[in-house]
Amino acid sequence: MIEMMKLSGVAAAALACAGAVSAQETECPIKVGVLHSLSGTMAISETTLKDTMLMLIEKQNAAGGLLGCELEAVVKDPASDWPLFAEKARELISNDEVDVTFGSWTSSSRKAVLPVLEELNALYFYPVQYEGEESSKNVFYTGAAPNQQAIPAVDYFLDELGVEKFALLGTDYVYPRTTNNILESYLTSKGIAAEDIFVNYTPFGQSDWSTIVSDVVALGEDGKQVGVISTINGDANIGFYKELAAANVSADDIPVVAFSVGEEELSGLDTSNLVGHLAAWNYFMTADTPENAAFIDEWHAFIGDDSRVTNDPMEAHYIGFNMWVQAVEAAGTTDVDAVRENMWGLEFPNLTGGMAVMGTNHHLSKPVLIGEIRADGQFDIISQTEPVAGDAWTDFLPESAPLVSDWKELDCGMYNTETSTCVQTKSNY
Repeated sequence: MIEMMKLSGVAAAALACAGAVSAQETECPIKVGVLHSLSGTMAISETTLKDTMLMLIEKQNAAGGLLGCELEAVVKDPASDWPLFAEKARELISNDEVDVTFGSWTSSSRKAVLPVLEELNALYFYPVQYEGEESSKNVFYTGAAPNQQAIPAVDYFLDELGVEKFALLGTDYVYPRTTNNILESYLTSKGIAAEDIFVNYTPFGQSDWSTIVSDVVALGEDGKQVGVISTINGDANIGFYKELAAANVSADDIPVVAFSVGEEELSGLDTSNLVGHLAAWNYFMTADTPENAAFIDEWHAFIGDDSRVTNDPMEAHYIGFNMWVQAVEAAGTTDVDAVRENMWGLEFPNLTGGMAVMGTNHHLSKPVLIGEIRADGQFDIISQTEPVAGDAWTDFLPESAPLVSDWKELDCGMYNTETSTCVQTKSNY
């Protein structure tokens, strides 16, 4: 018995030494890449996400850092230029040797980065709602998939507002186009005729909305209720909402539900004529929870301005960063493969109550919230679901319906359940 105790003590000491060696082998500082546009058309949305990451890193350092190391932010500005995202990502990984990167807003920028991540086996956290139809072992998608935003928003229009005709207005890039393809299929399955669905795409920075708003108004000339599903991104939203107001279109006349307009975007607008229009997210600043109150206080203290707002992608970075910290602590290393495996099944409190859970498809379980715009630029939360598991592959596109993602059991992001094979490529992947 004494010998066993001695052996146990030796084993414990060996394990302690091994842990110490592991911590010592971690190269300090631990570098965190921040890849958000600080200039160009997307700076209106992404600059705040850069500041959010700096706040989270500062807070972690104040709590003692990670694995005995201080965290160091390495910030790059890809200037709303999608190819430049790939170039800057390569710089972060190969030159700066970051251990993880948090970045992107648009899907075009994420898809530009994706080949670099997979070539160099690097880890990336993407914090914005997107079109789905993707699952990479190198990306954790902490924003909403279509089944956590777009589909519930359409259901709200159909079930609560009685919308009979739909205008799908988007910026011309992959997220709006893929999302609207899914929504057209979904609306058809709900009995909406093809001629009652109007689809229009505009370039980034679009400023002249008079013709498009006139076309939307004309949809309702037969007396049917029209609703707008907006996947307009960046500063183009300013012109769109101004034109709605100029045309005297209220939310009672033609409600708009936006997927890329939150508190940050509204802070630069005169919202007096937008009252009643909607947005669908997984978080609003008005969420009444202790966690959210603490987060807002921390943000205001960090940024030095109590008028600055919070928004959904900020919460996604908050959840993703803290899950990454937990995974690194559990793995005892920043090694990408070890951290990835320790991410699966992690839980962390979200800011609207309840727990966010990371699935083995690299998507979070999150509640879906519908918010109504107030005159002060905030949102009244008028609908909130229980947490919904993010689905990487939609059921409403025939080529995607049989696909599932499971990086733990299947080691595959595109597993075809009909052929029992792991698909390697997809046209829009």
